[in-house]
Amino acid sequence: MKIVFSDFDGTLTVNGKLGAVFFELLDIIEKNNSELVIVSGRSLSWGHFLLTHFPLKHAIMEGGGVILTKNVDGVISEEFLVSEGELQRLQDLTVKLQRDVPETILSVDSFGRKSDRAIEFPQMKQSDVEKAESYLLKEKANFSRSNVHVNFWYGDISKNYAVNYFLKNYCPHLKIEETIFYGDSLNDESMFESFPNTVGVSNIISVLDELYHKPKIILEGKENAGAFGVLNHLKEIFNQSIDF
Repeated sequence: MKIVFSDFDGTLTVNGKLGAVFFELLDIIEKNNSELVIVSGRSLSWGHFLLTHFPLKHAIMEGGGVILTKNVDGVISEEFLVSEGELQRLQDLTVKLQRDVPETILSVDSFGRKSDRAIEFPQMKQSDVEKAESYLLKEKANFSRSNVHVNFWYGDISKNYAVNYFLKNYCPHLKIEETIFYGDSLNDESMFESFPNTVGVSNIISVLDELYHKPKIILEGKENAGAFGVLNHLKEIFNQSIDF
């Protein structure tokens, strides 16, 4: 595999934290002349953090709303996949949502977001989450749930769209079959729907019944939860024992 695309929370983390296994992943990917591209619902500012602190060249953040690239000098550039008008419309909606549904708790990283916003639904009553989601529907905003947030946005944002855009415009020499995607959450479904090589780490079981489109391969067992599942599966791939 030339590129390993992966969700972040719950897929590259263990119990919500980056552990030693993440560095094992980076090592095995580098040794096999592959590249890790994180595809996450986390913020633009998180993308800057990841590219600054780890040996990554690219990251796709905000659920596919922005692609970040680090050049050889360490300078990071951003390409947004939504228009300025949609970004302003989102900003206006955010103000109205907080005014009209004051129970809404925005994520602590919302200040670092531009193409989407995030709601801390685990910190809210279920009835308040439903009220916020109903408001988003009324305002014709798109939204989806990850492990940690309800993300909302305007425009054609999805992980699948962003990954395909990335391959076409940043890696035109690669075939999509030379890449793979790992995920564990509801907001990974656009990838599971049409991407050829998809793998769900074992903790995806918690949302599996809610997914209409499921990953091609679903790992099993506690030993394949989160980053451990990604590492174990990549070891098999790089040892050429798996044929998609």
